[in-house]
Parts: sequence; structure tokens; C-alpha cells
Amino acid sequence: QVQLVESGGGLVQPGGSLRLSCATSGSIFRLNAMGWYRQAPGKQRELVAAITRGGSTNYADSVKGRFTISRDNDKNTVYLQMSSLKPEDTAVYYCNAKLLPAEYWGQGTQVTVSS
Repeated sequence: QVQLVESGGGLVQPGGSLRLSCATSGSIFRLNAMGWYRQAPGKQRELVAAITRGGSTNYADSVKGRFTISRDNDKNTVYLQMSSLKPEDTAVYYCNAKLLPAEYWGQGTQVTVSS
């Protein structure tokens, strides 16, 4: 079992920044990968960024150069640093952990980009 607790969402103006955090239960090294997904109203959930156990990362094209995924092994926490935010980044952001063959989800945190 993996429990995920997210924090850091909120309201930000276009061009602003936010950092999301996702704390895991147990050691982060037991997980195959962790990532952030988002779901906007009326749209499907999509991958935003992911990081593997080995440290490899990948990003959705729409966030490359603006978002950075990282982790703190001592705190068993994954972060998503979001910069140059746009209104189209508005969504509920979900933390995801893969402990194959299972995967786990956080409760979601709302990010709203609006002036």
C-alpha cells in the first residue's frame, strides 16, 4: 500500500509560480516511478511529469521548460515546480505512484491560474 498526501495548490496569476508537494508513505525508493497528472473540467486526465526510481524524467510537451519534477529522498517527497503558469494550466493536479503492477493516486489539489 502507498499513501500519497499532496499540498501546494492554489490561485495564482498568469506568469506566476507554484510548487506542489507529494509525500509518500514508506521509502520512495521502493516505487518504480512517481508523477503528476492533471485533469481540467471536461477533459481527460493527462500526464504532466514523471520521475523514475533511477531519476529519469519526462514531461508533457505543453509544460516543457516551465515545470520541473524533483524529489527529496530523505523526505520521501516529490515536487512539481511550476513557473510561467498559464490559464490553460488550470486543473486538479494528482500525484501518482507506481509500485508495479499497482498504482496509487493522491486526493488531488486544485491549481487555478487567473487574473
